[in-house]
Amino acid sequence: RLNSNDAWTLQDYALRALAKRYGLNNLPTEMREYLKRNPFLFEARDTQVPPRGDWRTWLFMGGRGAGKTRAGAEWVRMAVKAGCRRVALVGPALSDLEGAGGMPVYEVSRRRLVWPNGAEGFAFSAEDPDSLRGPQFDAAWCDEVGAWAKGEAVWDTLQMGLRMGPFPRCVATTTPRPVDLVKRLVGAPDSVMTRSATQENAANLSPGFMATMEAAYGSSSLARQELMGELIADPEGALFVRSRIDRSRVFAAPAMTDIVVAVDPPATSGPRADACGIVAAGVAEATGFGRRCFVLGDASAPGLRPADWASRAVALAEAVGASMIIAEANQGGEMVRQTLMSAGCRLPVRLV
Repeated sequence: RLNSNDAWTLQDYALRALAKRYGLNNLPTEMREYLKRNPFLFEARDTQVPPRGDWRTWLFMGGRGAGKTRAGAEWVRMAVKAGCRRVALVGPALSDLEGAGGMPVYEVSRRRLVWPNGAEGFAFSAEDPDSLRGPQFDAAWCDEVGAWAKGEAVWDTLQMGLRMGPFPRCVATTTPRPVDLVKRLVGAPDSVMTRSATQENAANLSPGFMATMEAAYGSSSLARQELMGELIADPEGALFVRSRIDRSRVFAAPAMTDIVVAVDPPATSGPRADACGIVAAGVAEATGFGRRCFVLGDASAPGLRPADWASRAVALAEAVGASMIIAEANQGGEMVRQTLMSAGCRLPVRLV
């Protein structure tokens, strides 16, 4: 084996190479039977095959329908077959979790998969980082990490539990999104990455699907992300691009002459609501750069109730020493001011 926790053995890689070179029907009977029991070893595209090497995380980014879920499920199946005993299965929500192959039995009340060899898989939602505190695992499959509501918190808690066996590993499959967790995994020294476009899996999709998608979205940023599987750092037509922001960063901001917190409340709350913008900014004037504005903090978040976004705004204002809170008044008018006051705001509130 490459490592004791490798899902694929050296034999698996070798059999795949032989079958691709000589054809499945030209292999000895024993090899053919093994591949018939494990057809994905032969059927997988190269991007669906676990990379060799001493990686801790395999990040598989791909377009919609590119075969990411199949690759993740098959990796779990082979990992269990190879001896992994406890597998974490983490999805954006419990409703997104699917069977991981290998004929396991799913115990709904315990959110647990049990394989015939005694291995167990435990289902977790990325909405609840604390549910991963305590358990330990020797393998993990994290699906659609780009859509995790509490991405880095869930990931960090999982990594602390990924401590069984001599070489625990994790597979992360996702449609790429420029969120902090995905960008972190792309640049991590112990991560490897494969990428696949939807077109590569067209033979397994509905006839005409690709033609319809290409006609509708062409070469737009949406198509590049959702169909080509590309990580798009900046939206098309963005006024503020990340590269320009990064060039303007400073290690420490100078003393501010004034600081305010700006709030743009959403009209509704809940998972599908717009994010509430909560940003602290200050003005500084010093020799060498003149008078400039600095963004000092960002407490913006989606799905917040009025009491929650007001508390976050007040806490940020206190943390940065703001002189006032400036709030958008087109969603609630005077009620915005009253909500902030109810959350303990003692600063002037200016409605705009």
